[in-house]
Amino acid sequence: MAEIKKIFSTLGELFHTAGGNNRDRYFVSAVIAAGGSSTRLGGDTTKQMTTLCGLPVIVHTLLAFESCPRISEIVVVAKEDEVDRYTDFAREYSITKFKVAVKGGETRQESVLNGFNATDEKADFVAIHDGARCLITPQEIEKVLLAAYKYGAATASVSAFDTVKIADSKGFISETVDRSKVRLAQTPQVFGRTLYCAAAYTAREEGFEATDDCMLCERINQKIKLVECSRENLKITTAEDIKTAERILIQRKEVTEK
Repeated sequence: MAEIKKIFSTLGELFHTAGGNNRDRYFVSAVIAAGGSSTRLGGDTTKQMTTLCGLPVIVHTLLAFESCPRISEIVVVAKEDEVDRYTDFAREYSITKFKVAVKGGETRQESVLNGFNATDEKADFVAIHDGARCLITPQEIEKVLLAAYKYGAATASVSAFDTVKIADSKGFISETVDRSKVRLAQTPQVFGRTLYCAAAYTAREEGFEATDDCMLCERINQKIKLVECSRENLKITTAEDIKTAERILIQRKEVTEK
């Protein structure tokens, strides 16, 4: 474990020295995590299949990655009974970068690893994204990718606007955190392929469960660049989130039509 940490803690420096033009030739695999049951959304339809402005939520996500020129292929991790639908989506919406949809695991961490294992072995980087973050833009995806090219790992994030309090075990404030240092993690989270492979398999062997993919790489001492993205890059979780996403998409359409 210590040896693995030592090897991969220097990956950021290695990627930092990569040649400028070579960055345009990196092969990037996108792994879209879309295997949730969406119990908080209500109803019988999963959040990824819920209609949003005429399209399933997940299709908005796929089209954003399709439109980013730096993405080479797309692998989707899906619920078992939804796996076959992605081939139809790819055909219907001309998602040419779609490679395959695979069944998810018992946890998100296991599901993402299933998706990672389905990516092309020649990939230089892997971009892991929540399928329910359907408002991500191609420009934001590229912004995070460029940071990962430079530092070895990067994540979309947003600054915290509210004052952050740490609670004690009884629900009282125990500490107030310096808000200027607080960032809320989003996706995509982008890592060098070798780095992510080492981090994910080390975590699995040691029984470590993370709440996001950055945590896997943090524990082997890889620094991860925080990239400021938009607060619009929300994760669809509740019915209210659908309404918010609809308003944002309508506003975007109005802007482009002017």
